[in-house]
Amino acid sequence: MWNTLRYYWIVARGFRLKPWRSPYLRWRFETFLGAEADNMTAGKFLRLSWKYRKELQNFVDWAAERRRFQEHMRREARRHTQQKQRHA
Repeated sequence: MWNTLRYYWIVARGFRLKPWRSPYLRWRFETFLGAEADNMTAGKFLRLSWKYRKELQNFVDWAAERRRFQEHMRREARRHTQQKQRHA
């Protein structure tokens, strides 16, 4: 659940109270659902979010896993750079 809230908070920036108007979220829905996501309204956004909640949760979990991996790689690169500077 925290992954979902974090993802939503990041991607709905500027549209948090009306996420169905977010160009990014509309693009995500259209890419995933095709014609079913055309002409997005509040009701349609909520219905589709509920209908595909399991798939959306899987995507959000995957995105969180990628974010954690990227953060880990950045920390490792920073640590490696600091060690090189100390030994130079």
